[in-house]
Amino acid sequence: MSCKQLCITLVAICSSLLVIVVVRTLTLVPRKDVVIACKTADSDFIKLTDQILKRFQKALQIDTISFKRGEYNRDQLLLLGSHLQKSFPVVHSSPLVKLDIIANYSRLYTISGSNTSLTPYLLTAHLDVVPAIAEEWELPPFEAQIKDEFIYARGAIDFKQGIMGILEALEYLLSKGFKPNRSFYIAFGHDEEVTGVDGARAISQELQYRGLKQVEFLLDEGLAVLNGFIPGIKKTVALIGIGEKGFLTLKLYVKGEAGHSSMPLKQTAIGILAKAVSKIEDNPLPSMLGYGPEKEMLEHLAHEMPLAARIVMSNLWLFGPIVSWVFSQKPPTNAIIRTVTSVTMFNGGVKTNVLPSDATAYINHRIHPAQSLQEIMDYDRAVINDDRVQISVEDSMVAAAGSPSGENDFGYQIISNSIRQIWTNATTAPGMMIGNTDTIHYKDFTKNIYRFSPTVMFPGDEKRFHGVNERISKNNYEQAINFYYHIIVNADKSTLSISHKHSDEL
Repeated sequence: MSCKQLCITLVAICSSLLVIVVVRTLTLVPRKDVVIACKTADSDFIKLTDQILKRFQKALQIDTISFKRGEYNRDQLLLLGSHLQKSFPVVHSSPLVKLDIIANYSRLYTISGSNTSLTPYLLTAHLDVVPAIAEEWELPPFEAQIKDEFIYARGAIDFKQGIMGILEALEYLLSKGFKPNRSFYIAFGHDEEVTGVDGARAISQELQYRGLKQVEFLLDEGLAVLNGFIPGIKKTVALIGIGEKGFLTLKLYVKGEAGHSSMPLKQTAIGILAKAVSKIEDNPLPSMLGYGPEKEMLEHLAHEMPLAARIVMSNLWLFGPIVSWVFSQKPPTNAIIRTVTSVTMFNGGVKTNVLPSDATAYINHRIHPAQSLQEIMDYDRAVINDDRVQISVEDSMVAAAGSPSGENDFGYQIISNSIRQIWTNATTAPGMMIGNTDTIHYKDFTKNIYRFSPTVMFPGDEKRFHGVNERISKNNYEQAINFYYHIIVNADKSTLSISHKHSDEL
């Protein structure tokens, strides 16, 4: 091929690519979420009174800490249960509501609807919280003090605003004479922070024992109302988790030879293991951009971006490697596109002048839905490439497949509409939950599992989850209550009563 012919060929290829990119950008249609006809009036907005605020603060002051499986503050869980009982007298005395205490501490509410032909739905949250190191906080983590209109406390966003928000909404509705058409369940597990095997799993078994076969949808904690998190988007984005990462915890063990430090071996157990861990950290797993819910999220949000970013996000088939590189630079976005790896524990040695007889490390992977547990194990073995390092599985959970999120999917649209009734200028989009929830224990009841927390977040706030200075603004807690109010009202419909497409009002 002559130089001229080569140039012509290259020009033709580039021109074709340009045409494809332009056409794809112009024709990629954003998700058309429906708008449900809502009969609620402005007067139905639940205002954050001093009484409501104090109830919330009291719940946060109860340190329902889970430490590990089977080890949690039992007395505090009972105290929280008593607080809920006293705080919501209408809920706990209504003939429409039945409360069952499951596994001593978890709570299962059954709210009976008048139309038994409608499939019930399930709202879930959890009573427990993770530990907090008080010395590191601006304010004590279990006093729920207020500073600059923010309530500081462990559990403020994970996830006692869910418990209290749901019950405040239900208390308000029942006090106004609300009688649901559709039955629903409210399930509060007591050990979600340590995988929910005692709480949510027992609730699930109880529902199965009762003969429950199916729920219309499930809403649990999850993604949030985000400001400034997604590159190229200035608008508020509320992400609804339609999938959930799995996890794999591996134990790495090296058997060494003890001895005196004055006569060291060429490599100690700690040295061998340190090299293996270094290899794992230096060789992250490949990007899986385009093979999970993140593709749907980015393409849906493309129309909210400036032209250059819109072109890129509308054509991930071409610009995927660039997007992967950009997302890899920051932990919150890096976690969206790949299986991430964290070395969380490293133990070895007993004395400064004694060679270690063994060494142990633990690695926690958060697995992208496009990858399997075995695939991750095989990858780690190949990267370490040292038979002296024994690898065993400590714990694992397969990633959850994506739930439906189209304009005719009842559960997704109920949640999306309820979000936009509170955050009226927000764009909703499907996303992937990078942590884990109690939803794994309810997966046999429905494929319509959604993960959303009514929590407003700005860059830096993600560190407050399980971290220092967890907090929620008073205004945001008021929004959370009203979000659940709309969930209950909207989900009471028999079908999606569409007034118009959301895109029509833009």
